[in-house]
Amino acid sequence: MTRPAWQDVPRSNLDRFEEIARSEAPELAHTILFQIRREYPYLHLVEDESGEPLALVGIRRAIEGFVSNLTAGAHPRVPPEMFQEFGRGEGLEGRSLDALQAIYRLGVRLTWRRLAEIGQQADIPAPAMYELAESGFEYLDGLVEQSVRGYAEAAARRASERLRLQRQLIELLLMEHRGDVSMTLAERAARIGWELPETIAVGVLVRPAREAVAPAVGQGVLLEMESEQPRMVIPDPETAGRAETLRRATAGWSGAIGPPVPLAAAATSLRWAETAVQLVKKGLLPQGEVLYCTERTEELLLLPAEDLIDAAARRCLAPLDGLSATQSRRLAETLLAWIETPGGAPEVAARLGVHPQTARYRLRQIRELWGDAIDEADQRFEMLLVLRALRLRGDLAPAQD
Repeated sequence: MTRPAWQDVPRSNLDRFEEIARSEAPELAHTILFQIRREYPYLHLVEDESGEPLALVGIRRAIEGFVSNLTAGAHPRVPPEMFQEFGRGEGLEGRSLDALQAIYRLGVRLTWRRLAEIGQQADIPAPAMYELAESGFEYLDGLVEQSVRGYAEAAARRASERLRLQRQLIELLLMEHRGDVSMTLAERAARIGWELPETIAVGVLVRPAREAVAPAVGQGVLLEMESEQPRMVIPDPETAGRAETLRRATAGWSGAIGPPVPLAAAATSLRWAETAVQLVKKGLLPQGEVLYCTERTEELLLLPAEDLIDAAARRCLAPLDGLSATQSRRLAETLLAWIETPGGAPEVAARLGVHPQTARYRLRQIRELWGDAIDEADQRFEMLLVLRALRLRGDLAPAQD
């Protein structure tokens, strides 16, 4: 390895260089800070207890530490705490590190200019000054590295705090409100920069796996992943493109999104979404996708009312009691097709996928079993609800369109 040029500089020259540099460090720090303020007038400078800007203290310490380590033959070390704090401050304010890195580069450039002049005063040979420049760039990397650490810590803390505030907002949104809580909601929303919408929809998700990564639902959608069943609050759900964005983001997930409701009725949207998820878990609604309750109105109205449907079925379909299970099922399917289909036997046959003569035979049986009651509007409507519920459960064959 090549011997460092600094080791060949006479001790008296090194002492002279350090003496001048350390004596000028405070003035140089003021010069650098002045230039920083000039080029970055928006920069907010935090002050210590004495009223001195912390940035000024940091610049001075950085210069003194760099010079002391360099003249002692050691690798210049960055004072970590202060520069981590600078990065932490940028993270807490939600700014990027770009401006801070630009400020560091400005400071190193101004410092190098002055140290080069001091090097000439102290008769430091050119090779040693070249090494000083290289050390300056390494020092800059160290400053940035320490600031990045502080920034990452602050960003994580800020993200954690935002998640906490977001959970509080979601809980408040989903409560049953008996009074006007619009002011409280507005305050909570403002803390996380969320604009209160006029309408929302609430989604409930089923994890595809325990460690599933949260879906990237996009800006504006509030996502709460701490619950066993993650929930999301979707602002203005009928906005163009919103549904497609959510479909892509939740690909592979199961769940349901409740109907759009006014902000104060979020709990209603949640209830429908939870109802749909229960049907998904029972295998009555498809898994592997996030369903929209507004597209599953029939299932949501009929399937949860299982006891009522069973009771109504025993009464409405009583004429089928004396038949075999196969005969009973065929006639029930034919009855439903007849109620749903405008027309006669040919249309019913086409819907069932049977011969028209078979449809006519079954329709005569139905007429014999129910008599004139089959023509009553209320009776037909109740039968329609019961038979459709049975078909949704899988107890009747699906219609052929």
